[in-house]
Amino acid sequence: MTKKTIRIGRDVCMRLEQALGLEWLETNGLGGFASSTITGANTRRYHGLLVAATKPPVGRVVMLSKLEETLIVDGHRYDLSVNLYPGAVHPRGHEHLREFRLDPFPVAVYEAAGVTIEKRVFQVHGENTTVVEYEWTGGAAHECRLELRPLIAFRDYHATTHANGAINRNYDAREGSVRLTPYPDLPPMYLAHNAAGVEANGDWYHHFEYPRERDRGLDFQEDLFQPLVLRYDLIADRTAVCLASTEPQEAAYARVLRAREIERRAAVRAAAPSHEDIVVELTVAADQFLAERGDGHTVVAGYPWFSDWGRDTMIALPGLTLVTGRYEIARGILKAFAVNLDRGMLPNRFPDEGEAPEYNTVDATLWFFEAIRAFAQYSGDIDFVREHLYPKMVEILDWHLRDTRYGIHVDSDALLACGEPGVQLTWMDAKIGDWVVTPRTGKPVEIQALWYNALCVMRELSARFGELERAHFLGQLAARAKSSFGEKFWNSERGGLFDVVEPDRRDDSVRPNQIFAVSLHHALVEGERARSIVELVRRELFTPVGLRTLSPLDARYRGQYAGGVRERDSAYHQGATWPWLMGAFLTAYVRVHDGSEEARATAARWLGEFTHEMRKGCLGQIGEVAGGDAPHHEGGCVAQAWSVAELLRAAMEDVYHGKAACMAATVDAV
Repeated sequence: MTKKTIRIGRDVCMRLEQALGLEWLETNGLGGFASSTITGANTRRYHGLLVAATKPPVGRVVMLSKLEETLIVDGHRYDLSVNLYPGAVHPRGHEHLREFRLDPFPVAVYEAAGVTIEKRVFQVHGENTTVVEYEWTGGAAHECRLELRPLIAFRDYHATTHANGAINRNYDAREGSVRLTPYPDLPPMYLAHNAAGVEANGDWYHHFEYPRERDRGLDFQEDLFQPLVLRYDLIADRTAVCLASTEPQEAAYARVLRAREIERRAAVRAAAPSHEDIVVELTVAADQFLAERGDGHTVVAGYPWFSDWGRDTMIALPGLTLVTGRYEIARGILKAFAVNLDRGMLPNRFPDEGEAPEYNTVDATLWFFEAIRAFAQYSGDIDFVREHLYPKMVEILDWHLRDTRYGIHVDSDALLACGEPGVQLTWMDAKIGDWVVTPRTGKPVEIQALWYNALCVMRELSARFGELERAHFLGQLAARAKSSFGEKFWNSERGGLFDVVEPDRRDDSVRPNQIFAVSLHHALVEGERARSIVELVRRELFTPVGLRTLSPLDARYRGQYAGGVRERDSAYHQGATWPWLMGAFLTAYVRVHDGSEEARATAARWLGEFTHEMRKGCLGQIGEVAGGDAPHHEGGCVAQAWSVAELLRAAMEDVYHGKAACMAATVDAV
């Protein structure tokens, strides 16, 4: 397949405001990462060259924030860095930036005094290690030197550092390596290098500004410490290496690490289940969200600030691991979450510092059933399901039938009720202080779709495993639930479904949650009603970058996702657009049009629009959320697992090849 390189030209690189809006992301399979803008200027407190996961996939620490870079050609100094200070930009290295590309990792090309320098940044898979290489690739000079000044933060990635006297200014320097231990409660960082000289410095750089944090109403200024200067002679050695790691390394090994990482990423690309450009790019993007947890794997919900969440993991699992053939990783994820089952509920979040998991979601557990169904269909490993997952599924149903946390229980109509005052249990979970923005207490529409789907999945598994009495009971319960749903949720005035049904009211808000009643494997709504639902969603909620969370015709609609925490959270599910919902919409759209070639061609056109989205914001990725109004400015996490996963799943299952054709051979060795 043809390799597609994302390339940003000089015209964009020179326009600082535009260039600052383009970010890159490197991940290491541990939950750690490196990220910045294409100019090298950090615009977020989460940006850094080494953000190490000290307790994979969490415990993230920003160790190396950035490198200040100065190229010296025949006695003249040219700064390649860019920093944002109050009212000033200094230096202005973007004026020397001729090109930026992902090839396959971030590559920046600088030109000064006729000399061309190519800078490469990549993370090593399975290690908290970032390699930065500078190679002299063109031009002539009698003298060509490079000075690098590491700027370190050594703090939690949600925080900021400020000048203090507690920092240990000393370091341990050996041949080709420096060991830094700024604070006793954090791991050391090793800088392996091939510099001609190391010079002690010990200066604080003050008042870096992070405009993305300012826009979010958060702390946006930071001081960084410069412990030393690395001086390289590019005449003697045309490549300068700075390798930052939590473990001792050797600069000479950088070439081997680069070759290995190029080979690994080429294998990921080659294993894409289709040659379609969007599928290949989504497959490459999907690889960044798979991370280790203990002896198994998990899914990082989003970069730069999310950890692993139960709901996100179960929704993303088919797209990240099944359509890509990574069945062994899927087994590990499903088994790990099953082990953490409690009172019939899957954890919604594993906290950052390793405390007890949080059980505060009604839908993560139900998405678990769909993830298992998809795993069984793709892998055919029914023995694994029977041994490790089926007993847990039985336990879940038993708890839901007799009540579990937060009022989650099966009502007399066989539908699933949930919720308590002050608690948000569905994916629309924004909460500001004591204000639950979209409480959705009662019987939310997508919860009924997921509940019905879970009952049908369990009915089929119970029958297959010879538990015929259980299968019969579940079949009757599913039939009752479907009948009750049809009576209580159909909104004939709008031609769609009520969003929430409570004993004393029915919420007629037009939201995307109703699409799951059509898109899930065991659809709760079919025929003319299903077609009407899809048309309503298309007419009022569809955008080129996903589905709005509330119709613009609703007085509560918020079309812009921007501002401080309160402004953003109040718009999060009140109009903001979510790319992950496009997956379910594409599935439903193709399904209600009977999988026709015309419908699939239309879906392919919509899907192809995301190729352009992957060249905005975080290059090569799909973000979390965008504004409901055009031009749909991006917000939230710059790279979101379920956004990528659901687009990839729908692309393969519904748009291009169909479910049977997309069951690829396993590539777990990648």
